[in-house]
Amino acid sequence: MPLSDLDSQLMARALRLAERGLYTTTPNPRVGCVIALGGEPIAEGWHQRAGEAHAEVNALAKAGERARGATAYVTLEPCNHTGRTGPCSQALIDAGISRVVFGMEDPNPKVSGEGLERLRAAGVEVDGPLLEEDARALNPGFIKRMERGLPWVRCKLAMSLDGRTAMASGESKWVTGRRAREDVQRLRARSCAIISGIDTVLMDQAALTVRADELKLDNAAAIAERQPLRVVLDSRGRMTPDAPLLQHPGPVLLVHCGETANTGWPAQVETLALAGRDGRIDLTALLRELARREYNEVLVESGATLAGAFLGQGLLDEMIVYMAPKLLGSNARPLFQLPLDSMAAQLPLKIHDIRAVGHDWRITASPDPEG
Repeated sequence: MPLSDLDSQLMARALRLAERGLYTTTPNPRVGCVIALGGEPIAEGWHQRAGEAHAEVNALAKAGERARGATAYVTLEPCNHTGRTGPCSQALIDAGISRVVFGMEDPNPKVSGEGLERLRAAGVEVDGPLLEEDARALNPGFIKRMERGLPWVRCKLAMSLDGRTAMASGESKWVTGRRAREDVQRLRARSCAIISGIDTVLMDQAALTVRADELKLDNAAAIAERQPLRVVLDSRGRMTPDAPLLQHPGPVLLVHCGETANTGWPAQVETLALAGRDGRIDLTALLRELARREYNEVLVESGATLAGAFLGQGLLDEMIVYMAPKLLGSNARPLFQLPLDSMAAQLPLKIHDIRAVGHDWRITASPDPEG
């Protein structure tokens, strides 16, 4: 059946439902589902938390017997394997759904087209992909982890109008205002892990936690129950068991280049040696390890040196830059430690979004290899 404007409208509704799982579904993808009969929605659902029912099952439970002969709009191909829950493709078949419209195929090798084939084999009409670009934008980390074995890496930076992030002494509180800092809390909440360097941890005494009172979301308390893994890069073993960061709840991964200088770490701390050939921490190996642990989205919150290393090695997918209407002067520290000697060496970016956040501006950009 040709896809119609009504199909697009109902898929758009399913995409909005999927967004409700933005902070809670990891390591699973965010998925929404709308069930319609005669072009009218009769039930809807979304995946709310890993280990709980998927979007299709939640929608089918609300539809009941009315699902027979109906159309299901699902943002991601229904799964075809049994994990912590059963296969959604079979649940749709058992409920008597006659047509499925999907947003995108599932990049998970355990699914990848097999869910759609199972539906077709059972006589269910299958159409799609529909609004695929929007469907992919919902789950950049899950998709990249499945396709490339790496998480989506997003770097958060705060700068003055003249591109400075801190004074020469390292003092940086606060470059941006309250609204921007609340926005960063929501970036942390959607992330599986936060990576920072030891200099930032010691200088700023950063907790790197999600704080419910700063999220400004209706279900803030429930969202803050899941604290992202805090990854501290400490190549020379400067972290101590009494560091302020360790006085806050949540797991910590302390990455170093060999034996750490200290012992007696709190139970929340895991140590990991990942030395590269240059004697520094191997950032690519770190990202592959995080993907192996099923971490979809990673947020880098660091100073110019580590941020520059991620950018220079081609490991950043996205940059969120908060620009404050201030001048910090030429002695202050730059956004990236990225020594470039000629215009030919410049790194072009693609700007995706610019918007006001309180008195500051938030710029979303990504490296542009074709720029």
